[in-house]
Amino acid sequence: MELHGLDTETEVFFYEQDFYVLSNFSAFSIKWQGRRFPTSEHAYHWEKFGLLQRDLDTGVYIRDAILDAPSAHEAFKMAERWRGYRRTDWDEIKVNVMHGILRAKADQHEYVRRKLLATGDRTLIENSWRDDFWGWGPNRDGKNMLGTLWMR
Repeated sequence: MELHGLDTETEVFFYEQDFYVLSNFSAFSIKWQGRRFPTSEHAYHWEKFGLLQRDLDTGVYIRDAILDAPSAHEAFKMAERWRGYRRTDWDEIKVNVMHGILRAKADQHEYVRRKLLATGDRTLIENSWRDDFWGWGPNRDGKNMLGTLWMR
């Protein structure tokens, strides 16, 4: 059994450690909804907006801008900047959307599948101190939904 960083015999942390491949910021492109996305983070934020949703100030098509973002971090920042344009049903569908994106990532990349299988029966934890929904948050008591979805 491989143990790296904070990993234990019962837990795997994947925000920045050896299992970073499970992070949405890792550099694995995915084909999703008929398009190629540089990362799963791009695909996730792209899904937050309607097909023809435009920024009223600039006229930019939001989905196009996110798809073309130069990095996962920039895709995240764009989605935050345009949060007022977000789909009204986003909170109801976001977990299922993420699950589909993660499945696509694992289906399309053998290396991702091998790393996922190498975690065995351990609990997967997104070691993000920023996010207490997808990760375990600043107090280590968050929902860890990303880890939960990978374990499915």
